Amino acid sequence: MNKEEYKNIFVFVEQREGKIQNVGLELLGKARELADNLGQDVYALFLGANIKAQAQDLIAYGADKVLLVEDESLAVYTTEPYTQAIAQLINDKKPSIVLIGSTTIGRDLGPRVAARVNTGLTADCTKLEINEEDKELWSTRPAFGGNLMATIICPNHRPQMSTVRPGVMQKMAKDEGRKGEVIEEKIAFNKDKFKVKVLETVKKESKVDITEAKVLVSGGRGVANKEGFKKLEDLAKELKGEVASSRAMVDAGIMPHERQVGQTGKTVRPNLYVACGISGAIQHLAGMESSEFIVAINKDKFAPIMQVADLGIVGDLQKIVPMLTERLRAELK
Repeated sequence: MNKEEYKNIFVFVEQREGKIQNVGLELLGKARELADNLGQDVYALFLGANIKAQAQDLIAYGADKVLLVEDESLAVYTTEPYTQAIAQLINDKKPSIVLIGSTTIGRDLGPRVAARVNTGLTADCTKLEINEEDKELWSTRPAFGGNLMATIICPNHRPQMSTVRPGVMQKMAKDEGRKGEVIEEKIAFNKDKFKVKVLETVKKESKVDITEAKVLVSGGRGVANKEGFKKLEDLAKELKGEVASSRAMVDAGIMPHERQVGQTGKTVRPNLYVACGISGAIQHLAGMESSEFIVAINKDKFAPIMQVADLGIVGDLQKIVPMLTERLRAELK
């Protein structure tokens, strides 16, 4: 393989029912940073049906070119059509790096594309950077249950592929004045290999997405029970935020998984993160340490969460949280 033939960064921009998912915009922002380091361009891969009107938005968020593929086979995500399309684009355009969101769709799509184009894939990355010496992509992710961080390289194959969880990277501010090019691509689908057809989509009742919350009040083992979380809910209400949880409380059956923050839950980046009774194991920190302002309430002043907190309160959360709630209620009247 002649690695010199491979350049530029591809970002798969996921859409569902025509709505662009935030993780794609976040990855465009990171790709812009990496591409500027390499002196290369950012290509957005935008696949679906009747989505052309939104392609210009991807340029505003950092793409230099948008490879637009519109086909009825791509209207609803199924593995084979999307894999064929992206594999063809990679083989034709030869990107150096391909980034995909680590969503339910991305986790299905990424490994299959990597296998088709004969390269490796680093999953669930928390950090992406370009090594200044050889200009290789360094992809860092938690390993061994989150007890260490592994930096993985792909020196012998191209493209270098990584998936990244929603909320890990920051999207650029939208710049309506950015110039770029939308290129309409046609894919030679082998429809004989299409074995799955979506007959109906049944949606669950909508749930709160904690990755979108600006304020999170999160509880750990120290909260103890559902009554303890009721106190956190009262505080979150005054802060106009949402309640989240560590894995311990999800495993105990007290909180649902969709509210879990951490390596095996969701990665969040709120303006304010209030950690109540959370010790701060590395698995939890991986999901929230990029929060803008962190307040920790814990009996143990030496708990790891105190090392990342902007403000630490040492004491019993069962007493402190209601006091904070009452004070806020009085101040905000």
